[in-house]
Amino acid sequence: MKKNVGTHLIALMAGMLFVFGVCGVGIAADPIKIGVAGPHSGDLASYGIPTTKAAELVVADVNAKGGILGRKIELLIEDDVCKPEIATNTATKLLSAKVDVVVGHICSGATKAALGIYKDSKIICISPSATNPGLTQSGDYPNFYRTIASDDAQAQLDVDFALNTLKLKKIAVIHDKGDYGKGFAEFVKKFLEESGKAEVVLYEGITPGAMDYSAIVQKVKRSKAEAVIYGGYHPEASKIVTQMRKKKMKTVFISDDGVKDDTFIKVAGEFAEGVYASGPKDTSANPLSIAAEKAHKEKYKSDPGAFYINAYSAMLAVVNAIEKAGSTDYEALSKALKTEWVETPIGKIRFDDRGDAIGAGFSVYQVQKGKYVELK
Repeated sequence: MKKNVGTHLIALMAGMLFVFGVCGVGIAADPIKIGVAGPHSGDLASYGIPTTKAAELVVADVNAKGGILGRKIELLIEDDVCKPEIATNTATKLLSAKVDVVVGHICSGATKAALGIYKDSKIICISPSATNPGLTQSGDYPNFYRTIASDDAQAQLDVDFALNTLKLKKIAVIHDKGDYGKGFAEFVKKFLEESGKAEVVLYEGITPGAMDYSAIVQKVKRSKAEAVIYGGYHPEASKIVTQMRKKKMKTVFISDDGVKDDTFIKVAGEFAEGVYASGPKDTSANPLSIAAEKAHKEKYKSDPGAFYINAYSAMLAVVNAIEKAGSTDYEALSKALKTEWVETPIGKIRFDDRGDAIGAGFSVYQVQKGKYVELK
């Protein structure tokens, strides 16, 4: 009898150890799920794909070292084509997959459309490129962070450059009517008018995706503007610049980081020469930036594209916050992002109370001999 009791106890204990052992392994093995949302197809894919590659490289490195908190990272990649109506579906998909954090979205309009969905579920979203000021300044999205400066800072830089460096007096301001392009243009117009140094001779929106922009080009010509400051993305900018130059117009063209992309140069060709565009500061001398660029070239056999370094930095900020917070809890991550500094390819950063990265900034670039060159 005693022998049977002992046997049963041993069997029971073994069973309990098996159950707890399996459960324990299951809990430890549950991955940390990071969503990567942005345009991975369509005209603006050149903005989204570099973020995906940055995420893949950071995750490969972290997982090779054992992951975070004993857990590996799993990437959930979703395409929003930079369209608000698709971005809401993208956000819903990521929530259904029980994502912990989202890196993205890329375009401001798509980001804004998705943010409310993430906020309701207390999911932090860190964008490498969404620059619309209202995303952080309105206070509507406490779950939003970014590793790039906002459009008001970018607009001020472009206006200062136009007025103080180029000494321009008559400026046309046009935009693509989107959250990003129009928001940037509104700040440009405001800063130009407040300066008292130049006249805004034309302020108008265009229709994105049109094949022909001769009407707006003709308006710019009639306005006798010395320069155009454009708010929007490269597909429309390349067409406008091309049509301007084919009409022999020497009007200076200045734009934003939506145009500071090699795809603009490829599409506009010879007509891109001399165009100015603001974009994230060149951090190519930063050792982490050098390493990130090298990793991309070794893995993908090509140079990284737009916002790659900002995306790499966003991923490192996420990893650091999870490590310092000791979990993926929303409140703990929020605190870590705002209080813990992290070394990244764009420099040593943390986020202010609004979600803007302290340490990020813009520079003005010019297309010279087929390449964007930072102007000092």
